[in-house]
Amino acid sequence: MSGLNTSLGYFSAIVGVSAVGRVLFARWTFLTEFIAAFALAASRLEVDTIAEVGQWAGVIGPDFAVTMLFISLAIHGVVMQGVSGNPSVTLMGLLQKEAGAASVVLRVAAQLLGAYVGLLVAGKYWQMELTDMHMIKNLLMSECSTSLQVPALQGVFAEALGALTFHLVYLIMKNRSQLLQIPIFTVLLTFIAYAGNNYTSGYVNPSLAYAMTFTCPGHTFLAYSLVYWLGPLIGMTLALFLYLGNIPLLFSRNLLYSKKPRVWVPKGKTSEDKSS
Repeated sequence: MSGLNTSLGYFSAIVGVSAVGRVLFARWTFLTEFIAAFALAASRLEVDTIAEVGQWAGVIGPDFAVTMLFISLAIHGVVMQGVSGNPSVTLMGLLQKEAGAASVVLRVAAQLLGAYVGLLVAGKYWQMELTDMHMIKNLLMSECSTSLQVPALQGVFAEALGALTFHLVYLIMKNRSQLLQIPIFTVLLTFIAYAGNNYTSGYVNPSLAYAMTFTCPGHTFLAYSLVYWLGPLIGMTLALFLYLGNIPLLFSRNLLYSKKPRVWVPKGKTSEDKSS
């Protein structure tokens, strides 16, 4: 139980730092995206640690890790309301002409930097070896196991499918209440991660994937980029096209759905009735 208590303390610290940063830098989009990506990466790295080596160190393993993932996503949704921490969501704003190119580049850079800092913080935390679980993780850190368990082409398809599902739901729920959005996104992202566990881990978030698996041996940087960048972008673009019928940045007219104008015919006598 000491290992579990240590992990809970770590999660609490990440949440606390994120909440304070969200309040202090609410007006700075660049910084809030950095904080969101940092919190996602730092939390998910510890969740994966519990799943991978927790059972060998006397801590509850994979099943409990799914519960921790669900809880961490729910708390993240509450703390970081209105902030995605996800480059594919940010790029979707560009395709919708809701954000400028310069703003999008800055936000994506912040998300990647936040995820990298999350990886550094988790690594320093493991190096402290506060529990047997973290001692094992620290020993394995230089030889981490890759999340990509399938060939690159199959990985692209898996990430694209997960991203398509997520972004379709995101577009449908975009203008709904946060009280409805948070539980739906939490359940959906947990399900995608669970379903994709034996394929790509279902990150559907390029910056998160960068922190989680890009530094692990087993595949080239190009293969990781194709799966975890191209896959989500394909899924996101397809979701936007299916939802709107076009890509606003590229096409001005609807290519998928035809809008039939309604013709209102007033009730009354026709010209034939009047002539009779």
